[in-house]
Amino acid sequence: MISVAPEGDAWAVRCPEFENPMIFKSGARAEAAARWLARRFNRAGRTCLLELRLRNGDLAGRFLCPAEPDRDHAQSRAA
Repeated sequence: MISVAPEGDAWAVRCPEFENPMIFKSGARAEAAARWLARRFNRAGRTCLLELRLRNGDLAGRFLCPAEPDRDHAQSRAA
């Protein structure tokens, strides 16, 4: 799971794959980084859950980001 949540006056992007969170000054930048990270995982064949929190900690949204199909495998079937 990738999460975006307030961290003091900033915003943190957390993921179990990383020891330390990524910290951003704005929620929009944190969300953009989290979506980019989710796309990277998807392209690597991994499904992930993206969770966004509001400044007060309430859940703003939860998105399932499915893994992309294996492109090489799909091309070999088409040939």
